[in-house]
Amino acid sequence: MPITSPTAAPTTPPRLAARFASSLALLTLLTGCRAAGGPAGGAPAVGGAGGAATTYPTLPSAYVIAEGQSQVAPAFADSTQWIRERLWVETEFDSDFDGKPDRVHVDVTRPGVTASGVKVPVVYETSPYFAGTLGNENVFWPVKQELGAEPPARVLGKGVPFNAGRTRIANSQVRTWVPRGFAVVHSESPGTGLSQGCVTIGGMNESLAPKAVVDWLNGRAKGYTTVDGTQEVSASAWSTGKVGMIGTSFNGTLPVAVATTGVAGLEAIIPVSPNNSYYRYYRSNGLVRAPGGYQGEDVDVLYDYVQSGNPATRAICNERVRDGIIAKGIDRKTGDLSDFWTQRDYLLQAKGIRAAMLTAHGFNDWNVMPSHTVLMADAVRANKVPVQMYFHQGGHGGEPPLAMMNRWFTRYLLGVQNGVEKDPRSYVVREAANRQTPTPYAEYPNPGAAPVTLFPGSSGRSVGVLAFTALGGQGRETITDDVNQAGAVLAAAPSSPNRLIFATPILTQPVHISGTAQVSLRVSSSKAAANLSVWLVELPWPAAVAGGSGNGGIITRGWADPQNAKSLRVSEPLKSGEFVTVTFDLEPDDQIVPVGKRIGLMVMSSDRDFTLWPAPGTVLTLDLDASSLSLPVVGGVAALQRAIQ
Repeated sequence: MPITSPTAAPTTPPRLAARFASSLALLTLLTGCRAAGGPAGGAPAVGGAGGAATTYPTLPSAYVIAEGQSQVAPAFADSTQWIRERLWVETEFDSDFDGKPDRVHVDVTRPGVTASGVKVPVVYETSPYFAGTLGNENVFWPVKQELGAEPPARVLGKGVPFNAGRTRIANSQVRTWVPRGFAVVHSESPGTGLSQGCVTIGGMNESLAPKAVVDWLNGRAKGYTTVDGTQEVSASAWSTGKVGMIGTSFNGTLPVAVATTGVAGLEAIIPVSPNNSYYRYYRSNGLVRAPGGYQGEDVDVLYDYVQSGNPATRAICNERVRDGIIAKGIDRKTGDLSDFWTQRDYLLQAKGIRAAMLTAHGFNDWNVMPSHTVLMADAVRANKVPVQMYFHQGGHGGEPPLAMMNRWFTRYLLGVQNGVEKDPRSYVVREAANRQTPTPYAEYPNPGAAPVTLFPGSSGRSVGVLAFTALGGQGRETITDDVNQAGAVLAAAPSSPNRLIFATPILTQPVHISGTAQVSLRVSSSKAAANLSVWLVELPWPAAVAGGSGNGGIITRGWADPQNAKSLRVSEPLKSGEFVTVTFDLEPDDQIVPVGKRIGLMVMSSDRDFTLWPAPGTVLTLDLDASSLSLPVVGGVAALQRAIQ
């Protein structure tokens, strides 16, 4: 990828040269932008955690290392001596179509001793949120829509008020890491704040903008004192070039995005609740499915929500990106997978990741669901890169304990051999435990987990059975769709025509579920299209949850479009009375179901909080004899059998 560099860069390896050439083509496709500037050395050879051995400078005597962690030290802790500066880093793309390379807004906070020749590594957070987000303006899509019909129009957003006078991007991470001997860097995503460019929501410029900052920290890109000036700013006097990225949600997505470029110097990332695929975030197995709590959100809505950049470029960005590329690509009519979505899937780009990854997620995060982290961790492990996972039982967000993060950055940014590579690969906060005291496991899923296949038996309108063997002769049962019936209310109801539930006997021993459950359902529909929603629940539904609402009884869940039973890319309209087999994963989980509960499989059609809202009345028919649930149980079949004797 062409890059303007103040110093000569090593020759690009052939594999990376091809990757960066394809990145240029992809960037052009996503945003219409082209690379700016002339060819230079390109990306340097990838080393770091997953490649060749990384070399580290001798650790200055100012550092205090104890228990494998960099401690608050007198040389770094005096905030009155900290040095703060702001600049604009020039990127290798032009995403706002003005014929010049975009520059991104950056600020730096570093210890005062860096003015005396001490070099430090960097903890870096980048975000589209730093300049603010859209207020009370409702730009969400209306979700009352017949499936397969053209979606109703939404109100287009005007963007966030522009604040040209901002002199500080953010203070996050500063008081944690600067006293421990790290510089903290922030940057604003393209099209937000004082950064140039267009918002693209997953476009390649969102990966390449922070890559340029990492390059600047390593002397391979230029920084300037102003957005359009020529006075350069260098980091060579104070930066070791070792960078660790951290952030939550969108801010956790971007470290993964940068890591896929393989940029040298990015040694470690700590993504918390990261969205690693925009298709999995806004769609589910062919179904238009909202992130929890944000019914009607989609890529273009998020675009409006974060667009806070210079108003002078908003019209062209809206025209070419939001109302062009995004509007043509999201397809709320079918929900099918397309190139628009695969270009926004970091899992498909994961082979480029060489940064050691400590990642965190909540098993009850129904906004960015845990499959994002679990699937990415599998992909990064395949690169022979160190991966450590921290899970808790809560919702969106939730960093690992500071000691875990400190050990990670101390090892991979300072080069201290603290043995973190030998630590357990997985930590799970057990039910009702403090998040600071997770339970270590050798890996996730729990190595002792094995799939147990269970089969439904009538009558699911009340509560049918889940059996270890196919019962045969169970016939078919129907579900009448009614989006007005909340899933939690259906789970609590003793019987209902709007859902089917099949459950184990009451547990006499706890059952530890760890991994990804899967369902295979043979269904037919009275209409050409239907929602299909599945919850795995604890029964009886918790009476303490007022009105039968909330997540108290949910183990995990999933959604699918029966029209995509054969292919995610092509919807095939359903024929009345004709059955299709829909097989899909539920969200990963690690949960201990207590004594006195039953494990229940609930099947319904529309899910009020997540799916589109068609008019009630569609009838789904479930063939019990051709349907099953695969449940990952620690101890396998024997453990579950003991628990229900």
